Amino acid sequence: MKLSQEEVEHIAELARLALSDEERVLYQEQLSAILEHFERLQELDTDPIPPTASVLPLRSVMRADEPRSPFPREDILANAPAAEGGCFKVPAVLE
Repeated sequence: MKLSQEEVEHIAELARLALSDEERVLYQEQLSAILEHFERLQELDTDPIPPTASVLPLRSVMRADEPRSPFPREDILANAPAAEGGCFKVPAVLE
């Protein structure tokens, strides 16, 4: 599909691009080539192929949730800037 100069200008206007004459010619060629590739893809018979969300098999990347003993409170609070009564101490947000 060969794009006209007017169509390229319209696309540039929609994209808010100011194109020089050389850029218009270049983009006309490039966009036309891209559309020709899509036309070739449209010729493929994809009816026997079921729609898919992903070509990869589904798998969980999360580790199994297994119960275990918690970390010691002292280890958790060791790097806290402030702690009080076994809890993190933070500045008040509301009065």
